[in-house]
Amino acid sequence: MGDSENQTFYSVLRMARLDIPLSAVYPTFVIGFLVYLFSVFSNVVILLLIVTQRRLHRPMFYIFFSLPLQDLIGISAMFPRVLVDIVGNKHTVSYPACVFQAFLLHMYGGGIKFILVMMALDRYIAICKPLKYNTIMTPVTVGTMISLAWGVDFALILVLFLLQARVKQCKDFIMNVYCDNVSLLRLSCGEDLTVNNIYGLAITAFINVTTVSIQLFSYIHILVTCLKNKHSDAKAKALNTCLAQIISSVLFQVVGLFTIISYRLPNASANSKNACGMMIFLILPVLNPIIYGMKAKDIRTAFFQVLKKGKVTWL
Repeated sequence: MGDSENQTFYSVLRMARLDIPLSAVYPTFVIGFLVYLFSVFSNVVILLLIVTQRRLHRPMFYIFFSLPLQDLIGISAMFPRVLVDIVGNKHTVSYPACVFQAFLLHMYGGGIKFILVMMALDRYIAICKPLKYNTIMTPVTVGTMISLAWGVDFALILVLFLLQARVKQCKDFIMNVYCDNVSLLRLSCGEDLTVNNIYGLAITAFINVTTVSIQLFSYIHILVTCLKNKHSDAKAKALNTCLAQIISSVLFQVVGLFTIISYRLPNASANSKNACGMMIFLILPVLNPIIYGMKAKDIRTAFFQVLKKGKVTWL
């Protein structure tokens, strides 16, 4: 650490810890580690299926590819660090590592919403404008959509952390089990953080209002189109292709809402707040592979075909 103009910069930060009974430390670690392994394995399997299976080489799955990729980033940026702290006694992190973790977690939070929007738009075009689908969803269009989802998210979060970087640090305690922008700002020397707070609220409102509005527009039009369709098979197939996306979107919004509520409750324990915060980066990475495995027929079929070929090759 070094001093400059009575300011102290801490290169190593102390982290809050989960209050877990000693007898439950190792069982908690083992369960958490198994959950993490399941999430990584299942999301990697989906990524490999999209890359290797020709039947999945379609605009819908090119866009969908970003979802398990983001899920891997989200859970890997947060959970291993927490698991190590559960069984370790250090509970410290270097300042650069803390900033990097926070950046990735914020990227994940916004990125998931932008990707789900692109997936909703893809289904809107496919179901509401089926005759124009191939004309609209060209490789250039798909590439632009994916680039926008990642690029806008990266730009918004980069500015957020550039604003955070100018804030002088005087404290060394992160009041959370993982690093985020708010925790980093709480290390400040009592400076005026109005600009940071306004920008943070502004991009949160922009991302939420924009993504929710576009998804509502898409799914309402899809529902209306399906209700007008007299063919029950076509209606069921169309709705089923959207169901997984709707479940993922609702889950993410509900978990986020619970987290916000938990932080606003004065009687909520630190453990409860930390657990709710962690759920944002755990729920979708763990459940998305299950949801899409059950509801996305093409992914399920491709998976069982690979298993079948594997058995034949083995025999």
